[in-house]
Amino acid sequence: MNEYINKKMGGSELLAELLRLIKTCNEYRNTYLFVYASAISKPMIPDIILSMDDYYIVCDMLRHHGKKDLDFYIETPGGSGEAAEEIAMFTRDKYDKVNFIVSGEAKSAGTILVLSGNDILMTKSGSLGPIDAQVKVGRSVVSAYDYCEWIEEKREFAEKFSRLNPFDATMVAQISPGELVGVKNSLEFAKDLVVKWLPQYKFKDWIKTETRGNPVTDEMRRERAKEIADELTNHATWRSHGRSIKIDDLEGKLKITCIDDDPELSDIVYRIQTIIRILFDTTTTYKIFATADNKILKHATQTIQAPYSQQQVPITDVVQVKIKCQNCGREHCIFARLTPNAKLEEEFIKKGCHPFPIDTNKLICECGFEHDLSGIRNQIETQLGKKIIGGE
Repeated sequence: MNEYINKKMGGSELLAELLRLIKTCNEYRNTYLFVYASAISKPMIPDIILSMDDYYIVCDMLRHHGKKDLDFYIETPGGSGEAAEEIAMFTRDKYDKVNFIVSGEAKSAGTILVLSGNDILMTKSGSLGPIDAQVKVGRSVVSAYDYCEWIEEKREFAEKFSRLNPFDATMVAQISPGELVGVKNSLEFAKDLVVKWLPQYKFKDWIKTETRGNPVTDEMRRERAKEIADELTNHATWRSHGRSIKIDDLEGKLKITCIDDDPELSDIVYRIQTIIRILFDTTTTYKIFATADNKILKHATQTIQAPYSQQQVPITDVVQVKIKCQNCGREHCIFARLTPNAKLEEEFIKKGCHPFPIDTNKLICECGFEHDLSGIRNQIETQLGKKIIGGE
């Protein structure tokens, strides 16, 4: 981290370094690395979760690639189990072998996707998470496992005492049969995928038991997969949906390759993780899709302010954007001109605003933090149907 920070690399330089590291990994492992990472540190952005839109991007970026083996680097807080299933089906159909690399967090639906791999490679900093689905009940998003456990607890109490306290009775009365079935199905869906994928891919080469060397049957593979699925949905074990499950937690349950045991590979992977963290911390980027050949970034955009001028300039002439530095909190005022008007530019400059940097799309704060304004520029030009123009 200090090495890259001391180099004071901008967003474009960091991206170039990320692509270089991906190529280095490809050469070292003789595979094709795909990097998918979300800014877990930016939870206020709804789109950081794994979604069907991500599936379409993955398909688009990998559709024309012909390598046999794929390495899939993943960082995600979780999201759609259906999206995880679609990505797994696409990659399994296209590649002979799919391996997952985890150095940050791959939680919930991310863990489900990882369990579709032939091999799972993790660093000591990497973590998986419980796989119970997160479902919307009323106005809240809750754990499907916790919800089902609560219902079962109330059912057992009612059977034993033939009553419920008024509060529980009121809560239970609001639950429809369809809602309860939907929650249970969401929980079983995650388990079904794991039970299906582990024997088919991860346990494919599990031929003999490690201790006695006995032959491993298909039934044994299915039973082990069921044990793992049950454990990963058991909150009595993990206590929290957000719990980090490390390599040591999985010992004896699931064979994981420890990346730290390979100094050259661990250096590459930790550097990739570091570059991703710096990009998320110093730019508006919140999601990264990257291969050695291509990259797609998603940026968070700032709210566009109403026009700012003593003469009440029409919105078709100018747009003001206020940007708060994510690093030091300093507020910057940027104005984007959409029509030629030198007098208008002077008025904004007198008020302490600066012209939109159309040549670079970058705002660099006095503290050194770099803001990527390309998403804001695209939003302005798309909404207003005009191009931002430079100063005269």
